[in-house]
Amino acid sequence: MRISHSRSLVGVAMAAAATLALSACGSSADEDSSAGATGSEGTPETLVLASIPSEDSTSLQQEFALIQQVIEDETGIPVEFQNATDYAAVIEAQRAGKVHIGHYGPFSYATAKDSGVPVQPLGVFADSPDEEPGYRSYALVPAGSDIRSLEDFRGKTVCFVDPTSTSGYLYPSAGLLEAGVDPEADVTPIFAGGHDASALAVKSGQCDAGFAFDTMVTETLVEKGDLAEGDLDVIWESEMIAASPSAVLTTLPQDLIDQLTDIYATKLTRPALVEAGYCAGEDECELPEGTEYGFIPVTDDFYDGVRKVCEITQSSSCAS
Repeated sequence: MRISHSRSLVGVAMAAAATLALSACGSSADEDSSAGATGSEGTPETLVLASIPSEDSTSLQQEFALIQQVIEDETGIPVEFQNATDYAAVIEAQRAGKVHIGHYGPFSYATAKDSGVPVQPLGVFADSPDEEPGYRSYALVPAGSDIRSLEDFRGKTVCFVDPTSTSGYLYPSAGLLEAGVDPEADVTPIFAGGHDASALAVKSGQCDAGFAFDTMVTETLVEKGDLAEGDLDVIWESEMIAASPSAVLTTLPQDLIDQLTDIYATKLTRPALVEAGYCAGEDECELPEGTEYGFIPVTDDFYDGVRKVCEITQSSSCAS
């Protein structure tokens, strides 16, 4: 598990963005196989799908494999999956037009959209078709720690996920500020790069406390055997956060945008995947984040709550 201190984050983010952009480009611009190449109507020869980090790259790519296959089958366009090393990489690669579909956190989506990246949401994962999808941020300490509230974080080494992580930085920052603790000046911040890395750094003692989203702690890491129930104490949880969206570049041809929008709304659910023969049963359909249903549509204003938290915190990350 690699953890970077906050002072080195800008360099890491820039390198990651460059790496993703280069890998997305593939070969030279005049080669038909390049991910950036387009046909005469502006349709890409290859669609590039990228995701922010939440777990190790191997499992993340596997989780998106079914989505990748459905998009390829429906559009007839090959899909390349890119696992980004951090949130900034996806933002900057979409800004440069090197990634066509990005799977974001709520904060990183709002940051991308509000900084001029031409994107719109395709949908979010949900556990049922009629729910308002969302999740919470947890503040974590080792079991039995003397730290029992956010006020106790003062003077401690605290693991965050990434400066543009909604549940791994923005909402935790708001919570700390409400507790009278400056997340930049009153703690020693560590950016772990992923929710799993943050939680496991708390478990190992590399951080006195940290933040991660709820099901990473209660389900994913426990099911993988990386955490046992009782390893960590949850001493705070945020209000409900709008779920993570996948967003498409609006510079793509409109007919392709419309087709992708329909795919996410009608093809990428467990019932639809079973009906189309991709899975023998709903339990066998592997989708990211352990979603029990699939995608449901949302619009940009679904993320206004994230923008409001930005107004409250005045976080420098919100202006990035």
